[in-house]
Amino acid sequence: MYSRNDLLRILHVTPRQLANWERIGLAISAESYSFADLLEIKKVRDLCAMNVRPTVIRQSLDAMRKQAAGVEKPLLEAGVWSTKKHRVAFRHDGKLLEPIAGQFLMDFSEREKVVTSTPVPRPTPSPRETEAAGWFARGIALEEDPATHTEAIAAYQKVLDIDPAHAAAHINLGTLYYNRQDFGLAERHYRQALEADPRYALAYFDLGNVLDETGRVQEAIQTYKTALQLAPTYADAHYNLALAYEKTREPRKALKHWQAYVRLDTSGPWSVHARSQIKRILQSDGLKLVYSKPR
Repeated sequence: MYSRNDLLRILHVTPRQLANWERIGLAISAESYSFADLLEIKKVRDLCAMNVRPTVIRQSLDAMRKQAAGVEKPLLEAGVWSTKKHRVAFRHDGKLLEPIAGQFLMDFSEREKVVTSTPVPRPTPSPRETEAAGWFARGIALEEDPATHTEAIAAYQKVLDIDPAHAAAHINLGTLYYNRQDFGLAERHYRQALEADPRYALAYFDLGNVLDETGRVQEAIQTYKTALQLAPTYADAHYNLALAYEKTREPRKALKHWQAYVRLDTSGPWSVHARSQIKRILQSDGLKLVYSKPR
């Protein structure tokens, strides 16, 4: 067994990083850890280093458990890849699966290639790509401390100066502005992320939050629905869409998404609220459920 300090020292992660991963369910909260625990947290660390957001990792793990019956620890039991769009794919049963979208991917790993006597050169990042990646990593590190969020914004802006279509930098900038309640700038960056990557479910989700926050609930509903078309197992999108339907006084539509949420999150604190909403809607006078006996 390894102590908490051993884990931080061996994996070179900060206490704040570990606490954040614990908060969203990517790491267990404990004072001692097994070697398997260290391996799981190491994979989380490595994915974050490849610009995959912790929330996306968590959603991918939940989706993978549902896609592949019997896989309880996807990080250990299946190989893990970060895709070009900063999502997570898993190798399972000889196939590469991106579980949030439920799509199998073309696998160009070395072991899947036809053997050839002529080595195929790997493309190397250009100096500008390397510089952009460095600024992006710096922005992520600066986000860990609220006191350095202004510096994080400057780091992400450096990324966009180099690559204006860097979708992940737009997303992270938008979130920093959203947390400052600067909804105009947040919306601008989320929309620019979608221009760069029209199939970025997280960008639709974040944009929906801005639209909802600024009173454009019907637009938010359509945006959440688009996120779910791209990623049907996106639990948070189901939750926020249900809340939006509650605002528009459409309980029948809200019910569908509360129910979807509790299927995806069976025990979290938000699941408790979702279950109470389901019970309230089913018991309300305005929604009578009629059961018919099978003939």
